[in-house]
Amino acid sequence: MNSQLGLMAVWSGGDWVTRAVALILLAMSLASWIVILVKALDILKYKKLGANTENFWHSEDLVTGLSKIGGGDSNPFHQLATVGREATAHHRNTKVQLHDTLDVSDWITSSLRNSIDDSTARLQAGLAILGSVGATAPFVGLFGTVWGIYHALIGIGAAGQATIDKVAGPIGEALIMTALGLAVAIPAVLGYNALVRGNKSVLIKLNRFAHDLHAYFVTGSRVSASGTAKVVPMRQA
Repeated sequence: MNSQLGLMAVWSGGDWVTRAVALILLAMSLASWIVILVKALDILKYKKLGANTENFWHSEDLVTGLSKIGGGDSNPFHQLATVGREATAHHRNTKVQLHDTLDVSDWITSSLRNSIDDSTARLQAGLAILGSVGATAPFVGLFGTVWGIYHALIGIGAAGQATIDKVAGPIGEALIMTALGLAVAIPAVLGYNALVRGNKSVLIKLNRFAHDLHAYFVTGSRVSASGTAKVVPMRQA
C-alpha cells in the first residue's frame, strides 16, 4: 500500500482534471469565507449604527440628528433620514399641479421605500455566491471522486492485481474529493442562513426607522410605541 496518502497523494497522483477540481473547490471555499466575513462585519456595523437611531430623535434639528447617526452615505439609517428630508423639501418646492396628483405622504413613502430597496440590495450582495457554492460544491467534489475512481480502476486493471491493498489506497484518495466538496459546501450553507437572519434583523430596524421618519416628515411627530403621535423636539432644518 502506498504510504503517502491524503491530500498530497491526491494532488501528486492526480491528473490535470483532478487538480483542476481541487483548485476550483479551493477557489469556492475562499470566495465563501470572504463573503461570510465581509458580510458578517457589515451586519455587525449596521446593527451598531441602528442602535444610534434613538439618539437621532433627541436632537434639536435634522442636521444634528444626522451627525449623531453617523456613517454618512454608507449608513442606511443616515441615508433614510437624508432621503426623507430631501423628499419633503422637494415636495414643498414643487409646483401646485404636481401636488394635486401625489400628496406628501405618498411621495415620502415612495422615497423611503426606494431607499430601503437600495439598502436591501446591498445587504443581499454576495449571498448568491454562497448559495451557488452550497448547491454545487458537493457535485464538483463528486465529479472529482468519480474521475479519480475511474483512473484508479484503470491503473489497477493495467497492473493485473485487485487485492485490497491495491484498491483501498487509490479509491480512498479519490473519495477525499467528495469530502472536500462537503467541507466547502457546509460552511457556505450555514453562512448563507446566518447572513439571511442577520439581514432580516437589520431590515426590521430600517423599516421601523422609516415608519417613524414618515410620521415625522408628514405630521411633525414621531409615532410612539403605543401607535399614537409623540412630539419630538426637532426642527426640519
